[in-house]
Formats: sequence, structure tokens, C-alpha cells
Amino acid sequence: MHAIDWIVLVSTLALIVGYGIYKTRRRNAGELLSGSKDVSLWTIGLGIMATQASAITFLSTPGQAYAEDMGFIQFYFGLPLAVILVSIFFVPAYRKMSAVTAYQFLEQRFDRKTRLFTAALFLMSRGLAAGITIFAPAIVLSAALGVSLNLMIVIIGLIVVFYTVSGGSAAVAVTQKWQMLTILSGMGIAAYLLVDKIPVSLPEAYDIAGRMGKLNIINTSLDPGTRYTLWSGLAGGLFLSLSYLGTDQSQVQRYLGAENQSTSRFGLLFNGVFKVPMQFSILAIGVLLFVFYQFTQPPIFFNESEVKRAPLEIQQELVRLEGVHTQAFEAKRAALLNGDWAEVQAHKETLSQVRETYMTSLETHVPNFQRKDTDYVFITFVLNFLPKGLVGLLLAVIISAAMSSTAGEVSALATTTYVDYYTVFKGESQRPKRTIRTLTFVWGIAAIGVALAAPLYENLIQLVNVLGSLFYGTILGIFLVALFIKPIGGKSILKAGIIGQLVVLFCHYLNTTEVISLGFLWYNVIGSVTVVALALAFHFGLEKRN
Repeated sequence: MHAIDWIVLVSTLALIVGYGIYKTRRRNAGELLSGSKDVSLWTIGLGIMATQASAITFLSTPGQAYAEDMGFIQFYFGLPLAVILVSIFFVPAYRKMSAVTAYQFLEQRFDRKTRLFTAALFLMSRGLAAGITIFAPAIVLSAALGVSLNLMIVIIGLIVVFYTVSGGSAAVAVTQKWQMLTILSGMGIAAYLLVDKIPVSLPEAYDIAGRMGKLNIINTSLDPGTRYTLWSGLAGGLFLSLSYLGTDQSQVQRYLGAENQSTSRFGLLFNGVFKVPMQFSILAIGVLLFVFYQFTQPPIFFNESEVKRAPLEIQQELVRLEGVHTQAFEAKRAALLNGDWAEVQAHKETLSQVRETYMTSLETHVPNFQRKDTDYVFITFVLNFLPKGLVGLLLAVIISAAMSSTAGEVSALATTTYVDYYTVFKGESQRPKRTIRTLTFVWGIAAIGVALAAPLYENLIQLVNVLGSLFYGTILGIFLVALFIKPIGGKSILKAGIIGQLVVLFCHYLNTTEVISLGFLWYNVIGSVTVVALALAFHFGLEKRN
């Protein structure tokens, strides 16, 4: 990177981190756990969005649209309704008992065992996800600076740990507004530059994208194995969003930090209004990237660090394939400019075949070769085509997203551990600030460990959502029973929760071994429905025996 980019990158991050530390330097233990109550409506709203919008969102989502289409937006179709339901039912229940964590409500409603079990599911799922949100920006800087991926994971992870330990939830709350505004500004600039660099008008660009299948949004297939459909988005997406917004402490912590119930609800509704358009816009950037690379030759394989690992004996073959790729690309571009779509399709198939041969050769000769490169599409554009200074800004955007999301997750993990385990078994700490900061540090180091062990999944944003779907259905089922089926007690719901979680894990095992074909969003429905049905069955079974 150029020196100007380094100045922009370091200055942007230093301002955000310094502001957070300065504003929270005298916070008490309660504010470390749940944040200050004097934050504004907009801070709550942007904070909820920032916790969700990790670096993965801005790295993987454009690559998702580039490689496939815009169908991923269906994942969010259940979100607006979920926001309304959480605002109506979950928020009043938490605020009525002045809860710090969502799981305190479960002990009041059921018993301590149910509280501890559900909190453990959250700690497991969010602990894994926190590692992935560190892993994603480390990929960016590793590619940008040409240094070890593991080294970048450790550096970014330690920055996040220092930032979060110093100010806890309060630091997260006061800085997320500025992080989110930085993120939105950076992505807007990237979109503008993309449009400027495409040699056709915007309507023509989207006409090209449409003809090449990139504008497919709605899929009404009833096949449960299809990953993103209208039905999985409305049903599975609803259940996932309900659980995430209503029971995940990283989200609950943001709106319970508000001064009153109306502010909490505003933050949620703000997210419900703007989240889907934001995700749609990021997917649209991916579509523009696709059109851009129809006129500007892309690399055969976007993860250049993997190509550099290729041994000398296949270098000649790789060079030959790159030459074939260049010829086919030039022919396709000429056909595209002439409007000859039959020729475009023919050359597109040739390019796909060359790419597959190229990757097969790498896979054969490179140990542990990672075939999936969609997470590198956007960063390749940033590094190769943005002017000096803006590269640093876009990298700051991605790292800011990682900081806001990971800090929120680590803070929530520490809060849950302290409130739902430490105080339950040991009582209030005599030095609560030190204990909370120690727990924050431990969870931060654990997240770094997960990041170091993380494989490069097909797509990082899918990996995070799969991890959530493995646990969120069970957690949501427990909360639904707590809120809406009053006669059911602790014994019935605990047994239902344990079995429901095992059912989801078994479904995932059958899915990964290809015994069944099931989109991961349906895990949320299966988990929730199983828990509710079993709780009812156990309750009436116990009543009958008695």
C-alpha cells in the first residue's frame, strides 16, 4: 500500500478507538456490562446494525452476488416482522425485570438450570462466530500486505481485545455510531467508483447483469435443499431473526442499554427499516463488480496467495491457461460490446472451463488448497483499482466493521459469563470491573484461537449464518415457550431444549453427509418447533402421570 493509504487507515482507526476509550475512561461496572443509559436514539439504532454488519458482510456479500446472484437477499425477508415481534413481546419482558442479559428472564420464568443451559448455547454459538469475525478482516490485510494470515489474525484480535477490555459495552456503544457511518460512507464511495469505471451506462450495466442471470432475486422453489428461497427466507429467516434479535445477548445488550422502552423499540425498528435496503445495496455492489469484470479482465482465481503457493513444475501450465483465459475474455468482451449474446454465452462457458482446469491443477499440486475465492472479489477490486487514499479508507471500513461486530460479541460473551455464571455461583465480585475486564480478555483470546483454527468455508457470511442456525432455533423455542405458554415449567422445557438441540445437530450431520438435502435456514424452524412440541408433550405427559 502507498504511504497515503497507511495514513488514512491508521488515522481513521485511531480516531474511532481513541474516541471510545476517552468517552468511557471512568465507567463503572454496570456500564461495562450494559453500556451507558444516556445514549441517543440514533446511537442505539446504528449500534444494532453495526453489531450485525461485521467485516464479513462487506467482504463476502459482494462476492456472493458476483459468483451467484442477488437471491441471498431472501435471507432477510423475515427480519422486518421479527423486529416488530421482538419490540412487542421481548423488550417489555426484559425491561419489566430490569434484566442485564436475556437469560436472567429464563430463571425467573422457569428455573436456574434452564437459564444456564440456554446461556451455554449462546456462549458456544457466539464464541465461534466471534472468531470468524476476526478471521474475515485478517484475510483482507493478509492479502493487502502480503504477510502471514495467522499474524494478521493475532494483530487484529489483540487490537479488538484492547479496545473492548478498556471500555466494555460502554465503549462499544459510543463508537458504533461512528463506525457505522464510516462503513456506509466507504461503501457508497466504492459504489460510485465502480459505476464510474464501467464503460457503459448504469441501465446498460444492469441489463447486462440481468441477461447473465445476476439479478435473480426471488426463488419460489419448494425444494427444501435450495439454500435461499422466498419460503426459507420468510420462515427460516423469521425464526433466525427472532432468535438473533430477541435472545442473542450481543443484540439484546444494545437495546437494553437504552434509557427507556421506547428508545429500545426505536433502535430495533430502525434496524428493521434500514437493514434490508443496506444488504440489497451491498449485493448490488457485487452485481456491479460482476459487470465491471466483464469489461476489465479479472484474475482466473481471486485468491492470489493460493496461486503463489503453486510449485515450479506447474508454473508453465498455469501461464498457458492464463493465456487461453485472456484470449477467451477478449473474445467475450468484443461479443458483449457487439450485443452477440450467443457468442457471449459460448465464451463464458470456455472461461468457466479454463478456470476449473486452472483450479484443478492447483488443487492437485498445492497442499490444503482452498478452492473458494468469493471472499476475495471485492478486496481485489479495492486493492487494484481504487486511487491512493481510498484504499486506506476502504480497508479502514472493513476493519471498523470487524471491530464493531467483534467488540460487541466479546463484550456480550463477557457480560453473559459474569451475570449468568460468575454471579450465580460466586456472587457479586468484590472487584467487578477487574473481573469483567478479565472475562472480556479471556473471551477475546478465545476468539483469536477460533480464528486461527477457522477453515475458509465456501463463503464466510454463510459460515456465520450456519453457525447461528445450529443453535438459534433451540434458543428461540425456549423463549417462545417462556413468553407464550405459561403452564409449562422448567423440567419440561429443559428436556425439550436438550433433545431439540440434538435433533438440529443430527439434521446437520445428515445434511453434511448428503443423506438429506436441506437449506440451513430450516434448522431454525426445526429447532424451534421441536422444542415447543416436545415441551407441550412432556408437560401434558407429566400432568397425566401425576
